[in-house]
Amino acid sequence: MGYERRFNDALRIKDKDRFTAYMEDEQPIKPANILNIVAINQGRRPLTLGIPKAKPLSPSDVEDLMGKGHYLIDARSSAAWGGGHIERSINVQLSSSEFEQRVGWVVPDDAPIILLTDRDADAQKCIYNMGFIGLDQSVTGYLEGGLTAWMDSGRPVQTTPQLDVLSLHRQLSENGLRVLDVREQDEWDDGHIEGSVLMPYTHLAPQLGRPPRFGELDLERDAHVAVTCATANRSSTAIGLLLREGYSRLYNVTGGMEAWGSAGLPMVDKAGQACGI
Repeated sequence: MGYERRFNDALRIKDKDRFTAYMEDEQPIKPANILNIVAINQGRRPLTLGIPKAKPLSPSDVEDLMGKGHYLIDARSSAAWGGGHIERSINVQLSSSEFEQRVGWVVPDDAPIILLTDRDADAQKCIYNMGFIGLDQSVTGYLEGGLTAWMDSGRPVQTTPQLDVLSLHRQLSENGLRVLDVREQDEWDDGHIEGSVLMPYTHLAPQLGRPPRFGELDLERDAHVAVTCATANRSSTAIGLLLREGYSRLYNVTGGMEAWGSAGLPMVDKAGQACGI
């Protein structure tokens, strides 16, 4: 059965438990924020009419709300997030054409969301895009003044080292640095770093009641791990999820596998044979 047909059939299921079982029966698992989309389609949740607006929040507001379980989505670039971010924030780049989908993947259904952007006006772009999958109603507000306001208030930030592909290649042979690839299976099959661990970033977040799959991840929490994807964006998102789980020695691979391939560095395909992408 095609996935589009399965999705349309699922929309006709009213019972949440039956719907969850139906959607988990086969891969792929849910589209982003699917329960919310279904609730809107079935008339159980209103669709936002007009242009949604995010309200400004102070650093103390954000700190208090995060302590109550709100998710902080930092929509800046992966480089900006790596250079300084709020602890437990998750980096999902507004520049991505899949921004709202990726937010839906990494934030549990019905979890309240706070936004952090480079400019306050960008927070309005975020919530507008999130409205396309019904996520705008989950937004509590945005950090007015962004990270600058947070730092000016005397609150701490974390950093995540960025690792270029040539340095990564050298460290793989010198000290056994581990590599986590968070792309999808088909991307992995086309070419990956030999010895790297595959775990799509979407598997690091809960999906339809299914817990994150950290138990399947063959990496110690204190291991030095270089995280890669195609271009360093999904890997930055994954690092935010990993940090929340207690992994602490993480590096984002600058340029990802596109940079690795452009540098002519070695890769293998799904059969373990040398290849290039």
